[in-house]
Amino acid sequence: MTAASATERELKPVLVIGYGNPGRRDDGLGPELARRLEVAAPEGVTMDADYQLMIEDAADVAGHEVTVFADASVSCPEPFRFRAVEPREDASFSTHSVSPEAVAHLAGKCFGRRPRAFVLEIRGYDFDGFGEGLSPRAEQNLSAAAGFLAGLLRSGDFEAAARGASPAGEPGA
Repeated sequence: MTAASATERELKPVLVIGYGNPGRRDDGLGPELARRLEVAAPEGVTMDADYQLMIEDAADVAGHEVTVFADASVSCPEPFRFRAVEPREDASFSTHSVSPEAVAHLAGKCFGRRPRAFVLEIRGYDFDGFGEGLSPRAEQNLSAAAGFLAGLLRSGDFEAAARGASPAGEPGA
């Protein structure tokens, strides 16, 4: 008997992948977001945290209706930005650096699924030093992003949020 493909089996509702390196200060915003929301995540939400995205993540993405990639940003507006992901082939990726767009593309190419995917970029400031812990401003931005994502996970209106509308009456990004 062969395993069912992502299109043949029932899809899980939502996957949140927080990625970044907690040992590089504010680069750990993504994993910290996943850690904080894991305890209070609504039913049907899978939380994952890792140092970086890998091509293997495409299998997990293909098994979910919606994926939110959460990462630190050096340039997004404060406190965060939420946007839709357009899957695209990324010829420059290696096994050490894969973009959310490339992971979404691989989910389609390898598993026959074009997932609804989004990126939550959280503004960070301290990426030069080694050590754990977030800068005070990044901590504030993380709190705002966590509140936003918690509301979004309850409302489920990801497309409206990506267009700048507010989930559950909270300020939009």
